[in-house]
Amino acid sequence: MSAPSSSRLHHTPASFAGLSRFLREGVAQEETRELRGSLGALSEHIEAATRARRTSADAQAVARSIKALARCAREHQLQLTGMGSAWHALHEFGAYQRALRELRDALARWQEALQQRSPSEAERFGEFERLAWRTLGEALLVLDMYEQGDAHPGDSGMGRTPRPARRRPLLSRLRGWLARVAS
Repeated sequence: MSAPSSSRLHHTPASFAGLSRFLREGVAQEETRELRGSLGALSEHIEAATRARRTSADAQAVARSIKALARCAREHQLQLTGMGSAWHALHEFGAYQRALRELRDALARWQEALQQRSPSEAERFGEFERLAWRTLGEALLVLDMYEQGDAHPGDSGMGRTPRPARRRPLLSRLRGWLARVAS
């Protein structure tokens, strides 16, 4: 008999690349498609940097992947800045932007420790990885809130009315996807 899906989730070897695939697989609403694509790219760069750190003895290869990730994170943050007022009206959107800034700061600290061959490099890498998961979790929450009707294009954020949900919430779909991957 297989374990209940909730217990399998705790033992699922999730990856940033898996999260990226999940974001691409979902049938995104038009309003979320661009953000999903950008998040997928960010997740792929995070996966590449963490994989390089774990598998490569070549510090230059790790440094190159960190530099590519930093560029991707900066572009993603610029995209967020230009999103419509309905997105900015979400409380979760502000939390996600803060988490992304913290992630970029942690990435810079990791990059600096790597360049200086500092003994704190492993600690900085761990901090970065924890913040990466938190940041992507915040992003999923923003997508879920937006898709569930807390906002829609053209809203000023004042007196908006939620539209009815058309399908299962994003986090529920993510749990289901992780359960299928674990089986």
